[in-house]
Amino acid sequence: MSDMETEPLSTEPVDNAWQLKIPEFKPENNPHGLLEESSFATLFPKYREKYLREYWPLVQKTLEEYKLKAELDLIEGSMVVKTTRKTWDPYIIVKARDMIKLMARSVPYEQAKRVLEDEIGCDIIKIGNLVRKKEKFVKRRQRLIGPNGATLKSIELLTDCYVLVQGTTVSALGPYKGLQQVRDIVIDTMENVHPIYNIKALMIKRELMKDPNLKDQDWSRFLPKFKNKNISKRKQPKVKKPKKEYTPFPPPMPLSKIDKELETGEFFLKESEKKARRNKERQEKQKLSAKVQVERRNQAFIAPEENVTESRPSENTKLDVTALKSKIRKATKKTR
Repeated sequence: MSDMETEPLSTEPVDNAWQLKIPEFKPENNPHGLLEESSFATLFPKYREKYLREYWPLVQKTLEEYKLKAELDLIEGSMVVKTTRKTWDPYIIVKARDMIKLMARSVPYEQAKRVLEDEIGCDIIKIGNLVRKKEKFVKRRQRLIGPNGATLKSIELLTDCYVLVQGTTVSALGPYKGLQQVRDIVIDTMENVHPIYNIKALMIKRELMKDPNLKDQDWSRFLPKFKNKNISKRKQPKVKKPKKEYTPFPPPMPLSKIDKELETGEFFLKESEKKARRNKERQEKQKLSAKVQVERRNQAFIAPEENVTESRPSENTKLDVTALKSKIRKATKKTR
């Protein structure tokens, strides 16, 4: 108490809250203990019964140091932690609750007991409802683990946390800043962002923290950026038809036969006049088609244009006899 009185706690703003150390809470700080009893219970699956029965004496021994009581009910399949009148730390019961929760989620006792420390926390991330399809969920969960657990191991090294993927939950145990980073990586992975992007970002941040010149600068230019490529697997047509402009009005109704006759005035003619008019149109069409056919037949008898070239020398040009003789001699030598 004397140390705490001599060093008053400052209420001024802090640059980095993660660097603050939590003061240790000792029995001298609460000599009267707790007035009310608090308890927490959690269920565990059947396959964890053998392990818990084996390690429960060690759990009880660990919790007795903090004056807590632990009970294991194998009939109901539950674990219970309770405070006693000698318990001095009011928050230790919450830490003990986290410990039995982690042990129910298959975290080993050696790791789960670390959560009782002040600087260590835990986070159980539910990932079962983040992906609808089971096939996609299994693939993304396996992506988080990586080949032979390499991705999970790299996450543990960068965040200083113990991470365990079990069923539809991810259990993390470590410092509070590392827990925040693990949660971001897990949620991004289940939302189809590969964990390698977050792992690279953490590695770059770790190197940038060593440089004092970049302390107050923006690091976004150094970090990798994820681009979502949503490529459709449907086969695209070779010739795409351009989409018409959207109009809220429906297309106009096509004209019926009677409407067309009313426009041309044919509706008001007699039957004989209509017949004569159709015959006249038919004759005009026949004349036009006959004319086209005759032109097509006559086209075969039209002579094509010939390119006339001068094959013989004209009278005006003089013949070089000596050059012609030398050419003939060379030709006869080659043949010999």
